[in-house]
Amino acid sequence: MTTDRRTVLRGIGATAALTFARPASAQDRGRVVVVGGGFGGATAARFLARAGHDVTLVERDASYVTCPFSNTVLGGFARMSDITFGYDGLAAEGVQVVQGEAVGVADGTVTLASGDALPFDRLLLSPGVELRYDALPGYSEDAAQKMPHAWKGGPQTELLRSQLTNMEDGGLVVIAPPANPYRCPPGPYERASLIAHYLSAAKPASKILILDAKEAFSKQALFEEAWATLYPGMIEWIPPSGGGRVAEVDPSTMTVVTDFGRYDAAVANIIPPQRAASIAQVAGVADQTGWCPVSGLTFESDLVPGIHVIGDACMAGAMPKSAFSANAQAKVAAVAIDALLRGESATSPKLLNTCYSLAAPGYGFTVAGAYGEADGKLFEIEGAGGVSPLDAPESVRSAEADYARSWYATITTEAFA
Repeated sequence: MTTDRRTVLRGIGATAALTFARPASAQDRGRVVVVGGGFGGATAARFLARAGHDVTLVERDASYVTCPFSNTVLGGFARMSDITFGYDGLAAEGVQVVQGEAVGVADGTVTLASGDALPFDRLLLSPGVELRYDALPGYSEDAAQKMPHAWKGGPQTELLRSQLTNMEDGGLVVIAPPANPYRCPPGPYERASLIAHYLSAAKPASKILILDAKEAFSKQALFEEAWATLYPGMIEWIPPSGGGRVAEVDPSTMTVVTDFGRYDAAVANIIPPQRAASIAQVAGVADQTGWCPVSGLTFESDLVPGIHVIGDACMAGAMPKSAFSANAQAKVAAVAIDALLRGESATSPKLLNTCYSLAAPGYGFTVAGAYGEADGKLFEIEGAGGVSPLDAPESVRSAEADYARSWYATITTEAFA
């Protein structure tokens, strides 16, 4: 990525962090319910509260464990406490935080599993993804206790880390990524890299096999360069054309079956296909694909007026499903909701996504894109993004790793105060 492109991207990122012209008056103040306390929901809740609206954030858990940087825990150079955040900061800024599960949406009201009802003028859903356990024969929630997905931060992350530390040297680690679309496209390959970082020091005779449902993956050339440099011979990637598509799994024998072979795994990280979380299905904002089509102008649902959807659950044109995307979408949606509650029109946004990946604690690289809106849809702005170069010197890879850590510190502070 050139310096000029970085300058453009920084400028667009700054415009995403819009401030509000004035706090909402009593006449303009609206009741906004936000469902989901991740990077999208928490950020939107904070911005809307700052704008003077009555904001209630509904989150099932008392704290949020991030998927971004969870691979550093698997790699052995971070702790679970490093990726766990609470909601006291949001409460201090005027957000009413309700720990509960949203189970229904009807007639301007969100219903919780407790039976409580939360009326709203505007609803913002940022519920994340639901794992489609039934999409892979042999896999289930019970199976995930032996073959963890670890695609939601928390106990599954701890389980996978425990399996890796308890595995004997010389064991085979199988990682099975799903077909697109899914949360964090480069995530499985960063995971392979950071697990390899741990194994190369602690269990150097072990191997990692990536059995993929895709013929290509995000930042592939950069990952493959890193594997050849850092972990020669330890990581093997097999696409569907080479027999990599997983057809079924057997947790009782720790067997992973593909179209052309069977693999006995010491540790199996099975990442199933995904769709928008169940509350999106219940609210009627998900279509037949399982995802939520939205306006690129306001992130309001194409299917149900008055409901906005951001983050991994939405289909936002060319934007990928990432924490950076969710954060950028949260700001745009918050500004749009504020304008709509004031009786004003939303302005056409520019959005940014930058995706950092670590292949080792001091080895990182990046892909970035900028997105504009036209006719209610988001498109990628040609020439405004870029990818880290191949064959970069060690100093550049080290700097990119530092950028990744700085980004994580910034985005978690912005979301969780």
